[in-house]
Amino acid sequence: MPRSKRSKLTTLSKTPVRSTKASKQALVNEIRATIDKYDHLWVFSVGDMRNDGLKEVRAQWRGTGRFFFGKGKVMAKALGETAETEYQEGLSNIAKRLHGQIGIFLTSHDVNETVDWFESWSKKEYARMGARATQDITLPEGPILTPYNESGSGDPFPHSMEPQLRALGLSTSLVRGVPSLNNPHLLCRKGEKLSSEKCRILKLLAVQMAEFRIHLGSRWSKEAGFVPGKEFDKVDSDGEKEEGMDED
Repeated sequence: MPRSKRSKLTTLSKTPVRSTKASKQALVNEIRATIDKYDHLWVFSVGDMRNDGLKEVRAQWRGTGRFFFGKGKVMAKALGETAETEYQEGLSNIAKRLHGQIGIFLTSHDVNETVDWFESWSKKEYARMGARATQDITLPEGPILTPYNESGSGDPFPHSMEPQLRALGLSTSLVRGVPSLNNPHLLCRKGEKLSSEKCRILKLLAVQMAEFRIHLGSRWSKEAGFVPGKEFDKVDSDGEKEEGMDED
């Protein structure tokens, strides 16, 4: 028998609605409490954002530093955007620099040692579309091996990968069940912009051509106040993630 149009389902359980205003205020309070805890506050830029890289850096500084990244407007409010509203003197100079892929890092670690650590730390990553190739790569005729290396050693792809490799622009066929190139293939030249297909092939070959780094800019210290540093361009401002917060 068809259900009556008057029939309605009534849900007895209720899902509490999270107060956006309350969550933002909680974040403001948390940032200010962290400022009270540590001696230095740095502006940092990640450029081409990589979650895994940022998580690794956070893990290494856990207990000795704190990162806040995302929701730039909320972070600016916590610091104070004007001399009249700044949480501590000089913090408004930091607030006006929070645009795009910019975050704040707080620590009591020595300033020079902090700079040296971030200048020496980096993490290899897979290139994304539009990145520049860092080397020439030519794949030889025959079985396609991964990881790619000039010595020609590696493991062949399973036969099920052959259609995918062909779809990415490689002239392949199955030879005794192994995906193989019919001719040598110039995948990329150093300096050229990489297409989406080439980035996918490089990832399959386990070739990492990108590097994730965190760049430090201006800082604020309890003793010295605002100290100007490297200024970051506002070209990333369209990518500001106001909808989420990536923090410890």
